[in-house]
Amino acid sequence: MKEQVLIQMKNKIETLGSIVQTLMMEVDHLKTLSFGTSKLIKEMPGYEEAIEKLKAEAAEEVSAAPTVET
Repeated sequence: MKEQVLIQMKNKIETLGSIVQTLMMEVDHLKTLSFGTSKLIKEMPGYEEAIEKLKAEAAEEVSAAPTVET
C-alpha cells in the first residue's frame, strides 16, 4: 500500500477511536441521568399505585395475548 493510504487509514482509525470515547462518556452520562430520574420518580406521591396499575395492565395484556401452538 502507498504511504498516503496508510496515513489516511490511521487518521480514520484515530477519529473513530475518539468518537467511540465520546459515545462511551455520553452513555455513562445517560445512565447517571436515568438512575437519578428513576430515584426521583420513586419519591413522588402515587408511585406505588401507578406501579400496581401498570402491573395489572401488563397481566391483562399477557392473558389476552393469543397463544401460539407448536
